[in-house]
Amino acid sequence: VLPLAVIFFCVLFNYTILRDTKDVLVVTAPKSGAEIIPFLKTYVNLPGAVGFTVLFAALSNRFSPPQLFRGIVTAFLSFFVAFATVLYPARGFLHPHGLCDALAAVLPAAFAAPIAIIRNWTFSIFYMLAELWGSVVASLLFWGLANSIMTVAEAKKYYPIFGLFANIALIFSGQFVRFASQLRSSAAATVVDPWAASLRYLVGGVAASGAVLLAAHEYVQRRVVGNPELVDETQLKQAKAKNTMSVKESFATLAANPYIRNLATLVVAYGLSINIVEVTWKAKLKERFPDPGDYAAYMGQFSSLTGAVTFCMMLVGRFILAKFPWGFAAAIPPVTLLATGALFFSLIISPGMWAPLTALMGLTPLTLAVVAGTAQNIASKSTKYSLFDPCKEIAYIKMPDPETRTKGKAAVDVIGGPLGKSGGSLLQQALILSFGSLAASTPYLGGILLVATTTWIRAVGSLARKIDAVDNGAHAEEPAADVSGDDSVVARPADAATVVTTVSSSFEDAAPVANGARPDEALPSVEVTPVEGIIAPAESHVKPPAAAAGS
Repeated sequence: VLPLAVIFFCVLFNYTILRDTKDVLVVTAPKSGAEIIPFLKTYVNLPGAVGFTVLFAALSNRFSPPQLFRGIVTAFLSFFVAFATVLYPARGFLHPHGLCDALAAVLPAAFAAPIAIIRNWTFSIFYMLAELWGSVVASLLFWGLANSIMTVAEAKKYYPIFGLFANIALIFSGQFVRFASQLRSSAAATVVDPWAASLRYLVGGVAASGAVLLAAHEYVQRRVVGNPELVDETQLKQAKAKNTMSVKESFATLAANPYIRNLATLVVAYGLSINIVEVTWKAKLKERFPDPGDYAAYMGQFSSLTGAVTFCMMLVGRFILAKFPWGFAAAIPPVTLLATGALFFSLIISPGMWAPLTALMGLTPLTLAVVAGTAQNIASKSTKYSLFDPCKEIAYIKMPDPETRTKGKAAVDVIGGPLGKSGGSLLQQALILSFGSLAASTPYLGGILLVATTTWIRAVGSLARKIDAVDNGAHAEEPAADVSGDDSVVARPADAATVVTTVSSSFEDAAPVANGARPDEALPSVEVTPVEGIIAPAESHVKPPAAAAGS
């Protein structure tokens, strides 16, 4: 267990550094800004994830899982080292500024973000691979390894510990980013490009952590996997059937079952809301911290605060889940996001309304907006990991029958997850191209946030009534929801407190470990990824979280 915990710590330590660094690179790049992020997610990250899926499928037919683990991790680390030592110093030669300036002269100003992707193409590749680190190394490789050597009982016992390590890694990595920025400041007088020096420190930390990661993996392979007293050989060979559905089948399932539609609404609304607020917040961060080093230092502090608050919220979340009804707990994330989002957007749209407060606090409206956006992002992430994900799993457990539960979860994974992740990016792209900039689109983004969160709250209320009906021993009325044809099957009610709220606060887009559980079991809900792209994990005893891939 300890070597696995060390691997998980190193994976998430690196991901937090890479996530903060990639944002600094693309947001503060020449003639770029936060507007570039929605375009990167759609036109760089998604094709990259699909391409890696194809490549991994081919490699998995030729190499063993340990060889894939070593090779893929080494390839990632090699690129990041090469970027800091070769590509970034040569960016002036490699980036086609002349070509992009010519394109900018003939295209409308709204195309500045897509042009910036080409202008800073090495940064765009770094952004994609930093996002893929979370999807591939965490969701695919780590959870594939962990689930192949652990039983269900061991998963229930030890996966919460991994979640604690995840949040501790977030705190430490955030402080390391701040430390690297301080080293940059001390070297500013003697170094021509202080941010380049800071980047080398950050990537050096990633490389050192990666070396520890590979050493721990080697220990697991030699001392754990081959030890019959620790791992049952039949468990390593066991494969479970995957519950997959086509997009057409998923739409049919959603259309037939209001219960599942409400669950999908929750997932879509979260992805849409957090995407809208986060990109606008990063745009304000660039205004407040135009220097890359200062931006990185602030992101490091943000990561540390997110880890600390999430750690505390996991404890509070367990109490809420144990003492209050499902509907109360499930309503906290959307209400929190709506309240903090309204405050953030009001500071941007109507700064004069807050003039007395900013004068009293001695802050500028921009600084207060940055602080409000920071609080909003921390609150939304911590409530997601501590309440949203466990409540979602409880709702799955309480479905009327196992077959509906299986098909419903597959439908939400196929439709809800990708739609929530890409919907926000596509809406922002449309608004930016229509109004010319992210700043001009801000009032409309605020309106979209209002619609998304209120729809989310209404779906929670509808779902709460159905769950109460199940808890009271009665079936909610759903004429078209009978998938199995057996109305006598009722899921075993689950104690909300047993749904473990431990998660990795570094990742935003993964399906919980319970995906592969038997229908009558509730495994710990472990959140591990961010990220864009869908990577199918190797089959194992306990099905790992589905990767989604990067912030």
